Amino acid sequence: MNTILQEIESQISGVKAAAAKQNVGVVREIYDGVAKIEGLTDCMANEMIDFGNGITGQALNLEETEVGAIILGEFSKVKEGQEVRTTGRLLSVPVGKALLGRVVNALGAPIDGKGPIKESAFYPVEKIAPGIIKRKSVSQPVQTGIMAIDAMIPIGRGQRELIIGDRSTGKTTIGIDTMINQARMNKAAETAGDKDYRPLYSIYVAIGQKQSNIARVVAELEKAGAMPYTIILAAAASDSATNQYLAPFAGAAMGEWFMDNGMDALIIYDDLSKHAVAYRQVSLVLKRPSGREAFPGDVFYLHSRLLERSARVGEKYGNGSLTGLPIIETQAGDVSAYIPTNVISITDGQIYLETDLFYQGVRPAISVGLSVSRVGSAAQIKAIKQVAGRLKGDLAQFRELAAFAQFGSDLDAKTQAMLERGKRIVEVFKQQQYDPIPVEIQAAALWAVQNNFMDDVPVEKIKDFQAKLTEFMTTRKQDLLAKLGKEKAVSDAIAADLKAAVSEFKQTYK
Repeated sequence: MNTILQEIESQISGVKAAAAKQNVGVVREIYDGVAKIEGLTDCMANEMIDFGNGITGQALNLEETEVGAIILGEFSKVKEGQEVRTTGRLLSVPVGKALLGRVVNALGAPIDGKGPIKESAFYPVEKIAPGIIKRKSVSQPVQTGIMAIDAMIPIGRGQRELIIGDRSTGKTTIGIDTMINQARMNKAAETAGDKDYRPLYSIYVAIGQKQSNIARVVAELEKAGAMPYTIILAAAASDSATNQYLAPFAGAAMGEWFMDNGMDALIIYDDLSKHAVAYRQVSLVLKRPSGREAFPGDVFYLHSRLLERSARVGEKYGNGSLTGLPIIETQAGDVSAYIPTNVISITDGQIYLETDLFYQGVRPAISVGLSVSRVGSAAQIKAIKQVAGRLKGDLAQFRELAAFAQFGSDLDAKTQAMLERGKRIVEVFKQQQYDPIPVEIQAAALWAVQNNFMDDVPVEKIKDFQAKLTEFMTTRKQDLLAKLGKEKAVSDAIAADLKAAVSEFKQTYK
């Protein structure tokens, strides 16, 4: 009996009589994934709001009498007049290596039916980008495995390179090829026990894509064995505009975890045109005034604060990098529209894909004239720099001459030779999708072009010549390729070996 009394006494003495303060409001109206809430006096910008039933929201508009919040999850469950509470937390998503190989939604919850994710940490969705002092210059390459890009428009770790073009010109393919190539390099380094190689992890953010398209991407990555190094974040076309608006920021948070922990990550935003449209929808529903092309006034800031989070940071600040590959879809090649010009001015260069080239069979349909990398050869290995230096100029000259040559037939020998050379370079740069080429094989093929070994091969046979040369090099000259891969430069000795190897191959090639 005494023990019961003592227990009751201790319970009574432990009762706290202090009042707990909670910030409670009421949903006044709700439409299209957005709620107007009265009475949330102490609400912060971007704060998480609890609607009950496991539904959260985020405060976007803080007005005098009400708060405009976006609802994450099923907004059909939220009713007018119901109570909501502030949480005092910023909206966060799970981050870490546990997400690799999984398909998640905009809030980091798994949607691939493979069970829950054991997350190690949470990162806020909105975070201020690393400052000037924290950054360091971009100097390590991201090998895409696409010859035309690695040779002429190189991408470095920590760079932001825009992929822009009309619909179905192969924009997503460039991203998928890069992910596959990096996964192969990661796997090769793991197998060889290479401690110096830094693996590159990929994050693919699908914004407003059809679910069938996202499923196709996942299937391609699984087929190529790239999923163990990849996170897929999907906000499909059937998701609410609020989820589509948040998805790229959630993806950036997942990438920042790698950057902060001394690793390298690559993030592909596919695509930011749909992201801007989703943000416009949210803004208009929140009664924000619209500006140019009916987009809200802060749409430039929307993309700049997202893309600015890609960086390469110094040793003291995590010693990692986050490379951004945003994708923008143009309408009838109009690069001067509002969203394309915005994103071009934020990124460090663009890969421009032309519809005409695509239908002529030049795939990847990269326009050499309009594509640039503002990091340039700083992000290339020396071997590629040595063999590809002249090619971009040759190709640009060829495009110009080809335009003139169609008007007249009597051309001098020098012009004729340049046209023939240009045709061969175009052929060499053609490539099958989802089949990235290792960098040492790229270097060998480009060396053969530059040193006139393909000048006497008929143009229609160039692809066949290249394929057989690749086979010859991989089966019979592995030592040479290994040396090239290790030294990452074409020394005089390697050049002599390459000359001997290509000459030997040419004697057998019919």
